[in-house]
Amino acid sequence: MQTVADQFASILALAGVKRIYGIVGDSLNGLTDSIRRQGKIEWLHVRHEEVAAFAAGAEAHLTGELAVCAGSCGPGNLHLINGLFDCHRSRVPVLAIAAQIPSAEIGADYFQETHPQALFQECSHYCEFVSGANQMPRALEIAIREAVGKRGVSVLVIPGDVALQPASDAPPPKLAGLLPPRPVTTPAAADLDRLAALLNGGSRVTILCGSGCAGAHNDLLAVAARLKAPMVHAMRGKEHVEWDNPYDVGMTGLIGFSSGYYAMLDCDVLLMLGTDFPYRQFYPQGGGVRIAQVDIRPENLGRRAPIDIGLVGDVGATLRTLLPLLDEKRDGSHLTQAQLHYAKVRKQLDDLATGTPGGNLIHPQQVAKAISAQASADAVFTCDVGLPTVWAARYLAMNGRRRLLGSFWHGSMANAMAQAIGAQAAHPGRQVVSLSGDGGFTMLMGDLISLAQLKLPVKVVVFNNGALGFIELEQKSTGFLDFGTELANPNFAAMAEAVGIRGIRLEDPAAVEDGIADAFAHDGPVLVDAVVNRTELAMPPSITVQMAKGFSLFMVKAIMGGRTDEIVDLAKSNLWR
Repeated sequence: MQTVADQFASILALAGVKRIYGIVGDSLNGLTDSIRRQGKIEWLHVRHEEVAAFAAGAEAHLTGELAVCAGSCGPGNLHLINGLFDCHRSRVPVLAIAAQIPSAEIGADYFQETHPQALFQECSHYCEFVSGANQMPRALEIAIREAVGKRGVSVLVIPGDVALQPASDAPPPKLAGLLPPRPVTTPAAADLDRLAALLNGGSRVTILCGSGCAGAHNDLLAVAARLKAPMVHAMRGKEHVEWDNPYDVGMTGLIGFSSGYYAMLDCDVLLMLGTDFPYRQFYPQGGGVRIAQVDIRPENLGRRAPIDIGLVGDVGATLRTLLPLLDEKRDGSHLTQAQLHYAKVRKQLDDLATGTPGGNLIHPQQVAKAISAQASADAVFTCDVGLPTVWAARYLAMNGRRRLLGSFWHGSMANAMAQAIGAQAAHPGRQVVSLSGDGGFTMLMGDLISLAQLKLPVKVVVFNNGALGFIELEQKSTGFLDFGTELANPNFAAMAEAVGIRGIRLEDPAAVEDGIADAFAHDGPVLVDAVVNRTELAMPPSITVQMAKGFSLFMVKAIMGGRTDEIVDLAKSNLWR
């Protein structure tokens, strides 16, 4: 007799699902047993359901295909929610299976009772409760279509007893109706003419690129060449834009480059392509700059800055249609100025990524640059929020084959190692490197054991500065004494060895390059415990008067509070920065 769970597993297999990330539980027993007997889908047992959701999101990000995670009733599936928020806001197709208490007990304040169909509404396109066998096939098919078609999360809530009911005799779905293809959208001809007229009329055009530029690299170069336009990227555009691009002048934003910041401010026309870059203070202010925006999502148009033209369209297809309408600009002074500024800023950043042999401080920039220099040509990098994202943005070199994942929109801690699990499971033959902060790593540290248990050769590099470093910087920059940021860390390398994972501890700048090389050469998971300078400043591209006042106020408070040694350390570490 086929059960609802058997039918569920068959539909997932038909949809191309290869693995499910989760933790087993009694309310999931019907489904997990079906997965076991079917033998087509791998169950990846992690130690925390939040990791399961992040891992599924990483797989979906890299493959573009549906990924699945699961949690048992009550606390089990509640642990999924932070990772699912990240998946949904990153627009990757993920199906979450939220098991529920026995159906007869729902509404009676039963043990572990929650109402996932209400709790997950905000982080999903589709969230439904499956109450019986005759409902399940259609609900699952819709959930898959919604996740794949709208690029986001679907959640199905199913009681354990319903999963064990005899299946209905519904015909199996056809693949063509289960996995909708992504459309290619271009704006109307008249709208493209208006955009071309705006760009042709501007003497200094700057292009801002985001994740919507995926797959459009050659089109971007062609348009930038025609317009003599410097190209700035947001964090999520880095992996698609930065490489082999003479027009790229760096990133903007709090963790970006001053060259990218000024290229956007000092222009006549700003062309935004596939980006919803959220920080309004980094856009041109006032009415001196005209702004055009192209995005596949109409709700993004004009959301961050007032725009003169907004077009709905796929970036690559739109640029290919637009290119013949653009005039070749003769004056390249705007581009040249931005390129020279970028070269200067790039050299300054590279100069920071050095170390003095025998010195007592490792600059985190040195570690990040060594990772970039020695990683494989098709490596997958994940990075925690905060300072690891800063070092990834500034020092990881993209090449069109490398990938970069992070919680760049939701901004969650503890994402990097969790995403590395999904990336490595989906691509067992590729090198996967997690740039983890000590705060983020320790938040979900239990899943370090999963690397050994699942035999995933992830290289986890922990930037161990003994603090929530980015929070500490934010506190100081706004005039607060740092408070609640200290981390009393163990020797992470020794801890890794204790659970069967190779551990390497870096405490001398002279050992950084060889230590990273040893980690990458090891056939298996590795944890690199890089003890780095706590007082390294990650300065934003533009220091405001308010921020300068904030640092001054912090120093006055620190001196009055007897913390002059910290001021000296801060000054020494950042003398030339």
